[in-house]
Amino acid sequence: MSSSPSTASRLAALTAARDAGTITDHSATTMQAWLSEPRYAEFAEELGRLIDRAAGEPAVWKELDDAYWTVIPFGTGGRRGRMYPVGSNAINDRTIGESAQGLADYVTASLPAGSTPTCTIAYDTRHHSEHFARLCTEVLLAAGFKVFFLRGYRSTPELSFAVRHTNSTCGIMVTASHNPPSDNAVKVYWAGGVQVLPPHDKGIIERVMQADEIRREAFDNAVAAGRVVFVEEEIDPAFIQAVLKQASAGSRDLSVLYTPLHGVGATAVMPVLAGAGFEQVRLYGPQAEPSGDFPNVPGHVSNPENPAVMSGAIAEAKAQGDDLVLASDPDCDRLGAAAALTAVAGSEWQTFTGNQLGALLADWVLSSRSAHSTSQPTDTVVTTLVTSGLIRRIGNAHQVRVIDSLQVGFKWIGRTIDDIGPEHFVFGCEESHGYLAGTHVRDKDASVAALLLSEQAVSLKATGKTLHEKLDDIFYTHGCHLERQVAITLPGAAGMDRMREIMATLRAQPPATLGGLPVARTRDYGQLLVTEAGGSPTAFAGEKGDLVIFDLADDTLPAEPPPDAGFPPLANAVAARPSGTEPKIKFYLFTAAAPCNCTELPSVKAHLTQRLDDLERDLRELAGV
Repeated sequence: MSSSPSTASRLAALTAARDAGTITDHSATTMQAWLSEPRYAEFAEELGRLIDRAAGEPAVWKELDDAYWTVIPFGTGGRRGRMYPVGSNAINDRTIGESAQGLADYVTASLPAGSTPTCTIAYDTRHHSEHFARLCTEVLLAAGFKVFFLRGYRSTPELSFAVRHTNSTCGIMVTASHNPPSDNAVKVYWAGGVQVLPPHDKGIIERVMQADEIRREAFDNAVAAGRVVFVEEEIDPAFIQAVLKQASAGSRDLSVLYTPLHGVGATAVMPVLAGAGFEQVRLYGPQAEPSGDFPNVPGHVSNPENPAVMSGAIAEAKAQGDDLVLASDPDCDRLGAAAALTAVAGSEWQTFTGNQLGALLADWVLSSRSAHSTSQPTDTVVTTLVTSGLIRRIGNAHQVRVIDSLQVGFKWIGRTIDDIGPEHFVFGCEESHGYLAGTHVRDKDASVAALLLSEQAVSLKATGKTLHEKLDDIFYTHGCHLERQVAITLPGAAGMDRMREIMATLRAQPPATLGGLPVARTRDYGQLLVTEAGGSPTAFAGEKGDLVIFDLADDTLPAEPPPDAGFPPLANAVAARPSGTEPKIKFYLFTAAAPCNCTELPSVKAHLTQRLDDLERDLRELAGV
């Protein structure tokens, strides 16, 4: 791009803003490149207009500094962040185009010469999702791909299914999951429908960072040439039928109020429940409309981990006499739920945590297999390192194999399904409301979770019980387990440095006690070293990840050895895991008590809740917040 007087004045404005400390050096340098280098030519005028605006609106400088101070990372699963029309640290046509170009370059380099790569693409209800999906398609077309495209809003698990169904080389889902309305993202999948894993993740990241020219081929021309194939009419019914293979016979006398939280869920959960024979299911009206603004969700963040997002639906369900409230996040891979505490008319309602739903569903799946004589000695339940230890105790009681040594993220569960053999997998879950039964996908699936939870709820209803009462039964049998998450954000420019400092201190100088309990063992998954209290670090086998777990000693809880080589199930413990992209540490708190009777459970819950409070207090002191 030639240096016109307008460009010169804008470059001068950047220099002045940098000299005044209004923007960082990196932001100024990167914006200069976007104004002058040919590869950014299509964005130069938009950036220029924003620089012109900043002269009269100083807040625009802050927007631009945020958009350019770094390069938005392409993580191991894709690229996610705040949308802004320009900027290296924002989601826009350039950064999405780089992501697609990097994927295309890696895939084509990985395939045998002469083969035609294929990709399946879907998108959710967020702003610009369809646009970004078409943009990714055009980039892949220019690289020689054939694309299977799902028109209209579809769920992430359906995308995973479609990658498998079409035997695609890879897949792209345009969604920012449960992030705020300001955000969007691309999730990248490999053949088989699992999010990209080593070594492909790092290979794609390298190509994305090297992307210079973004080549595109017109979408409509490729449709006419048969290189873009619309597959929703084929995939939709096949996906629903695949989910329905997990259904079991039984009563369907259950009234369900379901909210998609303004996302895609009505395309998956509703037809699955209808196909399974649940006729008393209706959408919660205020949150039924597909909308990237999530207008009727408290805080406008559609995350079923937050009980407040279901408050309106719970109020309606109580008034209408419903039995169950279900909620899925915008891309319908996570499920939240709420139910009455008891079957007595007028009972209070309460939501479930992700760990509680995981325990209920694990017990239901395993009990159902036993009842129908379909269980096998090789049945396997798979979960992650930060999911409740109650899952393994349930699995042990059913005499199935439990794998709970996986790093955070459902992709590791997806990979394990293939590692152990799909015929052996019966259930997978993670604490962040992700669940899967069946092998139709390699990702979490809110539609199959909704089906199973509805079946469990109606089975309990026939005996006069609710899901909450069933959860208490599980506590009586396996011990009460309570968990909590504490996310600590470290603001300011020094936040990332402070986060790294805290994690380094936790590793080098682990606390002697937390919440009044001695730290019996420290597991550092970053270095795969375990240190018993008073001992020296020793190596252990596992998957590396930026995670530290402190196992706490409590002599009142019976020991339960693991079925496979590894550590005992989480009981009283704290896990610390930093964000890879923002200055935030997430602490996972676990407490447990020995099995008890119904009269003792309220006091046990109160005691464990106090322990969680004590753990949170100590952790905040350690973090200095």
